Amino acid sequence: QTHVSFTDIDKIKDALSSPGLNSSTVDSLVSQIEQHLTGVVEPTTATKLVDVLNNFLNISQDLVTPVSKRLISIVDKIALQLVFPGSSINITSPALALAVDKVNYISFSGAAFGVNMAASFQVSLGSSSVPSENSIVLPASVVNDLSPANKDLASRVQFNFFAKSSLFVDSSLKAKNQSLVSKVISSSVSNLTLTNLTDNVTVILKILPIDNQASFGSFKCLFLGWKYLDGNGGWESNGCSVVNTTINHTICTCNHLTSFAILMQVVNQNFSQEDTLILTFITYIGCGLSAIFLSVTLVTYIAFEKIRRDYPSKILIQLCAALIFLNLTFLINPWISLYNDVPGLCISVAAFLHYFLLVSITWMGLEAFHMYLSLVKVFNTYIRKYMLKFCFIGWGIPAVVVAIILAVNKDLYGLQSSSKYPNGSTDDFCWISGVVFYVTVVGYYGIIFLLNISMFIVVIMQLCRIKKQKQMGYQRKITLQDMRSVAGITFLLGITWGLAFFSWGPGRVVIVYLFTIFNSLQGFFIFVFYCAGKENVRKQWKRYVCCGRFRLAENSDWSKTTTKKLKSKVSKQGVSSSSNTSIQSSGNSTALLVSNDYSHYPNGNGIVFKEKNDFSLVQPNGGVPLHDVSKIIPTKNSNSEHQQASARKTSKRGSVHFMDQ
Repeated sequence: QTHVSFTDIDKIKDALSSPGLNSSTVDSLVSQIEQHLTGVVEPTTATKLVDVLNNFLNISQDLVTPVSKRLISIVDKIALQLVFPGSSINITSPALALAVDKVNYISFSGAAFGVNMAASFQVSLGSSSVPSENSIVLPASVVNDLSPANKDLASRVQFNFFAKSSLFVDSSLKAKNQSLVSKVISSSVSNLTLTNLTDNVTVILKILPIDNQASFGSFKCLFLGWKYLDGNGGWESNGCSVVNTTINHTICTCNHLTSFAILMQVVNQNFSQEDTLILTFITYIGCGLSAIFLSVTLVTYIAFEKIRRDYPSKILIQLCAALIFLNLTFLINPWISLYNDVPGLCISVAAFLHYFLLVSITWMGLEAFHMYLSLVKVFNTYIRKYMLKFCFIGWGIPAVVVAIILAVNKDLYGLQSSSKYPNGSTDDFCWISGVVFYVTVVGYYGIIFLLNISMFIVVIMQLCRIKKQKQMGYQRKITLQDMRSVAGITFLLGITWGLAFFSWGPGRVVIVYLFTIFNSLQGFFIFVFYCAGKENVRKQWKRYVCCGRFRLAENSDWSKTTTKKLKSKVSKQGVSSSSNTSIQSSGNSTALLVSNDYSHYPNGNGIVFKEKNDFSLVQPNGGVPLHDVSKIIPTKNSNSEHQQASARKTSKRGSVHFMDQ
């Protein structure tokens, strides 16, 4: 056997303490240790090596980070190649402790390793448990679960304890609002890879002092996985869970062996376990209902050509599709998180969820922008390929955002544990976290929210002004129909998502409940206001879906009566209208616009435009000229024939539906 012997051990220690130390010197010193570490290690040599490694832990972080993985490997090699008399040995230094326990797989009943932090390390070894501040307990199944070939190799159990975490720096923690709040403890059986253990490993770690700990979020038990950060290692939680947390300690269980530590999520959104369970039920029930009713809405608009001729209906179709994908991805996410050990699976689901959320938010913003162009923008604005550009924005911009994140650092997507249920299990979810979350989700929606709330106010004011002029100065009370219209716009534009900005302070629990109810059921509300609640949609259902006495014939008396009513209203008001609703839509996706039942020009702008000859202008190439709705308000001096002709030439966007009292 070749024995490892270092004659220049003191020179390495001196070099580490020299003021001119740089990264190339550190790399060279690590290489020297690796080159000599090729045979068995005597206890005296191991003690000197542990002392040298302790010095590595004391140099600056930027120098030790590039060689951290190699240094951890050296610690494991020392424990694996250490020869000693007796059944166990432990070697300590101010920042590093190492212990090895010889085992016989036939009689192995478990092993335990503990370290108390005092003036110097106090290391304890046992078979079941050891009283200490930081400990790890291995069950008997650690060896019993091994294959016959590996059992012959299982001659020792190795334990390491690092008082300093400089070798375990994960650059992604800061972005995830996480920080390491414990020492690092690790264990292995003859350097074998052990996963999916029958009985879990129990780890107890002392929590380091934290300023204002009550304001922070939950603790997480994690282990060091080498597949992350380009093979340099990163913290992950798969297979580990928190059993109990006190002010001073956290108890974890894991079904594999590696380096363990505790991370703390820096959030101030801790809810009781009961609230967490209730909110989870509300969320999944609401998302399930939304997915179903959004599908009904989408199929309805696609199946019936008459109700999807205008641009608002086309925009609604896009929004429904985005919300369906969002809800379905959200519903399968917890199930996918159970398979976090499958490379790339959780990252992919998190990226898709992020993408469809951004797509949904973007289409809500486009709904508001369309309202603005239709009802407020001055005339002579011309937009070519209107829907094509909307689709490019609605589906393209979110794709660019997600692609950039994946290209820069795909590990920003991953498994997140946000809360705990009454049974002690954690709420694991594949999602994005940290600064990127606040920028690309909170910040992104914040911009859309400001746009939507502004357009909401402007559009409501514009419609009220139109209503007032139409009524020749008569003041009317707000009707139930008006309130329905406002509610419909609110859900269509996703204004209820803005409740997230107010989920803090004493009333945050109530706000979170409202946020969860309204937004998980957003798809259901869209179905109610823009599908089931629209007269022309119900007419299509009765005509083509219903059977027997519920079926509506093409030439039915109901249809004739309705047509007669509509023509009568056009003659009196000069504006096409399809029912006695207030400002609610009758064929479009917004509650402010109506259908184009009398439209003969499929490529027009959707707003009545009074030229000198009182006729609307349309573009033959599919462009969208947009005009001021205020120009179409009928007056006493208006020519009724011209008004009717202009109304009949409304186009894809539809005309304004005045309130009938």
